[in-house]
Amino acid sequence: MFDIGAIELLVIVIVAILVIGPKDMPLAMRTAGRWIGKVRKVSSHFRTGVDAMVREAELEDMEAKWKAQNEAIMKSSAATSEADAGEPVMTGPPPIAESKAIEPKNVNDTADGSSTTSAPPLSPQKPSE
Repeated sequence: MFDIGAIELLVIVIVAILVIGPKDMPLAMRTAGRWIGKVRKVSSHFRTGVDAMVREAELEDMEAKWKAQNEAIMKSSAATSEADAGEPVMTGPPPIAESKAIEPKNVNDTADGSSTTSAPPLSPQKPSE
């Protein structure tokens, strides 16, 4: 950041001793140290935030590239499969078929390992006339 050599640092210390005085020098050094620490903390926090934003932007770009590559691969494999099979090949998720309602088994296991079957569920009865 700053390119301060040994001679330059010595000149700064001598001027500081003459201006501030040897009596108040420890207090001035402590104050300067605190300010430098605060500046470093703020710059570190800022740098971390910028790095996180850059990483998020890179990830979004990579995800877009991967999605485009995946679509291209799926289209080319579908075209190859269609050419081999002679008919169109589905590349998306399977369609949702209406399934018949499956009645659950009414088997109750007992502690001794045997099972008992309960009566089948009652079907709705027609109102009596």
